[in-house]
Amino acid sequence: MSIKIALAGNPNCGKTTLFNALTGSNQFVGNWPGVTVEKKEGRLKGNKDVTIVDLPGIYSLSPYTLEEVVARNYLINERPDAILNIVDGTNLERNLYLSTQLIELGIGMVIAVNMMDILEKKGDTIDVKALERNLGCPVVEISALKGAGVSRAAAKVVEIAKSGEPEPEEVFSGAGIPFMPVRRFSEDMEAVLEEIERYLDDEIPENQKRFYAVKLFERDEKIAVQMHRVPNVEAIIKRAEDAMDDDAQSIMTNERYTYIASMIGQCHSTKRGRELSVSDRIDHIVTNRWLALPIFAAVMWLVYYVSVTTVGTWATDWANDGVFGEGFALFGLEVPGIPVVVGNFLETVGCAPWLSSLILDGIVAGVGAVLGFVPQMLVLFIFLAFLESCGYMARVAFIMDRIFRKFGLSGKSFIPMLIGTGCGVPGIMASRTIENDRDRKMTIMTTTFIPCGAKLPIIALFAGALFGGASWVAPSAYFVGIAAVICTGIILKKTRMFAGDPAPFVMELPAYHLPTVSNVLRSMWERGWSFIKKAGTVILLSTMFIWFTSSFGIVEGRFGMAEDLSQGFLANIGSAIAWIFTPLGWGNWQAAVAAITGLVAKENVVGTLGILYGFAEVSEDGAEIWSTLAGSFTTVSAYSFLVFNLLCAPCFAAMGAIKREMNNPKWTWFAIGYQTGLAYVSSLCIYQLGTFITTGDFGIGTAAALAMLALFIYLLVRPHRESKMLIVNAGANA
Repeated sequence: MSIKIALAGNPNCGKTTLFNALTGSNQFVGNWPGVTVEKKEGRLKGNKDVTIVDLPGIYSLSPYTLEEVVARNYLINERPDAILNIVDGTNLERNLYLSTQLIELGIGMVIAVNMMDILEKKGDTIDVKALERNLGCPVVEISALKGAGVSRAAAKVVEIAKSGEPEPEEVFSGAGIPFMPVRRFSEDMEAVLEEIERYLDDEIPENQKRFYAVKLFERDEKIAVQMHRVPNVEAIIKRAEDAMDDDAQSIMTNERYTYIASMIGQCHSTKRGRELSVSDRIDHIVTNRWLALPIFAAVMWLVYYVSVTTVGTWATDWANDGVFGEGFALFGLEVPGIPVVVGNFLETVGCAPWLSSLILDGIVAGVGAVLGFVPQMLVLFIFLAFLESCGYMARVAFIMDRIFRKFGLSGKSFIPMLIGTGCGVPGIMASRTIENDRDRKMTIMTTTFIPCGAKLPIIALFAGALFGGASWVAPSAYFVGIAAVICTGIILKKTRMFAGDPAPFVMELPAYHLPTVSNVLRSMWERGWSFIKKAGTVILLSTMFIWFTSSFGIVEGRFGMAEDLSQGFLANIGSAIAWIFTPLGWGNWQAAVAAITGLVAKENVVGTLGILYGFAEVSEDGAEIWSTLAGSFTTVSAYSFLVFNLLCAPCFAAMGAIKREMNNPKWTWFAIGYQTGLAYVSSLCIYQLGTFITTGDFGIGTAAALAMLALFIYLLVRPHRESKMLIVNAGANA
């Protein structure tokens, strides 16, 4: 028998950790129908007949956010066999608000009280039996991080799922029979709900009438439409509002918290007085008004320094010089590199010269140039996963809200940017959580300014090949992205299209904790594997196309294989467009082609340069010959090229995400045009002004750069414009 169990809980309650513990690697990820909110499902470890559906983290079943709409629609329409509700034991009162709503659905439920290990350290206790009596459903103590109690919670929820949906008159015995309590609000409130229930259609099951009565009382528009506007309900609500001297939603909220408070008094005891926790003490420093930003800058500098310049570079050098080079020594044995093995094999079988060139100079050189930077990416992903899991990145969103708000943006905009450090596509999709339409559009336009994993090989290549491994290059790429976001916020918020106050930002700061090695490695592997799969598909096809167009052309009036890359079709195309990039300092056709192929996938920039500059060749000592590439750029033009590829329009996949989220062709092209324009102007100013400072040369390009810089400064400091129109979003998510 197939069983579906919904996993529900507040954000930051340990739901993802519990989901991973329950399902292991038996997961599949998609999107909820009709929306881009991520949908995760997984098979329960040891029981393939049980599917765990990970609902989005929500605070209530009121349809105010997209996540709440998705979760509620699933629970109402799909009716899972049971609900496993995970609550944070250190914030029990707030978490139980959602629990009281879930119980009203009439679906068998088990509550897993998480972080019991932290509670014990504090000296706090929870009377589980008293909590069960008050809630009317099984309660299990767990520590998702340490795995304690997880199997017991899984067994209990499967038992509940097999017993079927509870009836209102059933009594919970503690032996597995679920019970949905009927009376837990004040007598006046219960009388109102009973009166509403009498007007409900008889087709509604008895164990679901409570939920519909509560939602009708709260004037839930979606439920009211679904119920075809139940007659007399509005009169009942108005009478209750007059009697209780408050609006319906506030009345219901007060009733829930009154009930929860009385329950907490019976179930939860605290031995210690109110004293600052370790997290609070750390936050006094980390989120300090004056120290927060320097600490964040130091942390990100350290992350990129270690990932790209030290540990990451050692691993990447081994990959490039060994695995994708001449070879490496392993326990005293000389292991040949992939190009050597493949080359010897092709020579042995007598492979045709053109096919040998395709495999060695195209596929191995192109894909190998990209995969050679995987070690650096994995080191970066480990750091980011650790910072996210320990709770620091949640503080960064809070810190950035304080900064962004001064420039017309909200801290909500930083969340998609944080997600976009792995890949820009989910980052763009995450902008849907921003209710304010103007802020959402601006976030979509700026999310890809933050370097994603695909841009790291470009950063690493140029940091190593043209800047001698300078420690400032990689961190500066991240801060250039942040600066682009802030400047964009200032400029666009002063236009009529984007004028207005930023969206309010409220978020929960989870307690600091040391993440488990398995969780960090899992997060690192998910991001890294996505990159490797891309290298085996999109990048592989792209490198084959680049090799073909660079190796074939019209030679002596006939189509054939070119003796030199400069005779190929790609060289002709690159030469035709190279003049566009000449003012930026890299007007050679190879760099122009690399920048254009980066629109397919940013990794292609490195792959293209790998093919066109022959990175597959190695010197006698095994070191890569970077001199060919270094000879095509000056230090200033190299940084200009780097900044252009960091800020310009993203890859095709991200462009598709922009198109879907904007849902308007004009806005899509405006976003892509703005990104490309900002990248061009930024690179122009860097090269022209950098060259003027270093050499003293002054020309038309320098004058144009000064004019652009003056215009840019004017746009930053000019007064705000009034909003073109007032858009009320109060019912946008209703």
